[in-house]
Amino acid sequence: MNFLLQQFETYLRLQCLLANHSIKAYLSDITKFTQFLLNKTVTPLTADSAHIQEFLAKLHHIGIKATSQSRMLSSLRLFYKFLSLGHQITKDPTKIIESPHLGKHLPSILSTWEIERIINVIDHSTPIGVRNRAIVETLYGTGIRVSELISLRLSHIYFQENFIRVIGKGDKERLIPIGAMALKHIKLYIEGVRAHMDIKPGYLDILFLNRRGKSLTRVMIFLMVQALARKAKIDVEVGPHIFRHSFATHLIEGGAHLRAIQEMLGHRSLTTTEIYTHLDRDYLKQIMQDCHPRSRLKRHNT
Repeated sequence: MNFLLQQFETYLRLQCLLANHSIKAYLSDITKFTQFLLNKTVTPLTADSAHIQEFLAKLHHIGIKATSQSRMLSSLRLFYKFLSLGHQITKDPTKIIESPHLGKHLPSILSTWEIERIINVIDHSTPIGVRNRAIVETLYGTGIRVSELISLRLSHIYFQENFIRVIGKGDKERLIPIGAMALKHIKLYIEGVRAHMDIKPGYLDILFLNRRGKSLTRVMIFLMVQALARKAKIDVEVGPHIFRHSFATHLIEGGAHLRAIQEMLGHRSLTTTEIYTHLDRDYLKQIMQDCHPRSRLKRHNT
């Protein structure tokens, strides 16, 4: 089985062009399924659809969320596709398995004034504050993922053209326009903070660095954003990804074309981007309820 997992890892890396963290997630899911099969005297090569259904049922029984179950099933589907391509199985047992019902889930977003509140609580008198302002402006000003932010390179910031180059999922590159405010604070950070740092070898081209002159981590960004949100007294749960959702939603509200947003976010499918049109409809509905005289009249009479 170890050899099979090594082959699968190679397939994910070379054929699917997945990033390292995605590969680890797939391998972890397949390992869990393999461990589940140990007491059933079968292997992934001999397992059938009943075994997969029993595995998903067990996940549900122990309280694993439908989203995690769905991800696990996606991992199994890709794994069995790999086995089919290699002629190691003759029948794909995942073909007849239905995905768990996820229901509608709209991501949380911040309003423009909530983002201003977060920015206003940053202490701009410290080097860390100057860096954090540049990070928040970049997250909200470009909609990039946290993984893309921490790997953003100094040489990929095109100040004259107002673009940044990002390495996204599957090591795919894309160019994203970046606003004047984000560029202004990136420049302030580079000239006022980064230029005076002791940067460790191997990190000279990484844009955002920690106090030791090395790359930031996803956890560091998460904790920083969470601390700022608490300080700003933001009620909703705030993580770095909320700036990505807010970026897309505010563009929709401003009339941006959906395909342009898809390109900037790096979504493979337009379906993924369409979730922000639902958020936009909720926004328009709220505007109607708050501003239209007949809507106000109805509320006052209830």
